[in-house]
Amino acid sequence: MARRKLGRGPRSYGTRPLEIREKKPRILIACEGGKTEPNYFRAFRPANAVVHGLGMNTFSLVAEAIKIRDDDPYGFDQVWCVFDRDDFTADNFNRALQLARNNDIEVAYSNEAFELWYVLHFDYMDVGIARHQYIEILKDRLGGYKKNDPTMYDQLVDCQRNAIYNATRLLDQYNPVNPEQDNPSTTVHNLVIELNKWNS
Repeated sequence: MARRKLGRGPRSYGTRPLEIREKKPRILIACEGGKTEPNYFRAFRPANAVVHGLGMNTFSLVAEAIKIRDDDPYGFDQVWCVFDRDDFTADNFNRALQLARNNDIEVAYSNEAFELWYVLHFDYMDVGIARHQYIEILKDRLGGYKKNDPTMYDQLVDCQRNAIYNATRLLDQYNPVNPEQDNPSTTVHNLVIELNKWNS
């Protein structure tokens, strides 16, 4: 009887499962401001985000975001609009939120101003103040503050976790949530959390 030749058997490639990386969604971020918000969100540098500073008011901004989304040949997996309550009428602000909801668009709003998000990196604040007062706080905390500063993300990133905590805590105090009246409040942290998932 012939002896069977001993071999090494089938080649082993290890037992670790293959890592399947989730595909980055393509995200459109349409900002009310022309520089402040776009500068901040572009600094995340996720290759999947397209940021537009449109310089439009709340309702017009959402309508333009819908147009950009619908006209884009590659399509977007998510669309976000970034705008402030500011001194827009309650009707304009609420109509913008409704238009966004009706068209599957997420909103990162701030009541009253985007600078609230910056302040929350340093302090929890549950009292409504005017825009110029946010500026004064930021000047104190940062040793100076210039609107449209392209380095704001880098200046604040080390305190970002604190800002997310403060923004979440602030929003949780409103029951039910009424974005037009809830001053101060912001949902910018929701967009930040989403971008952080894909930041590279």
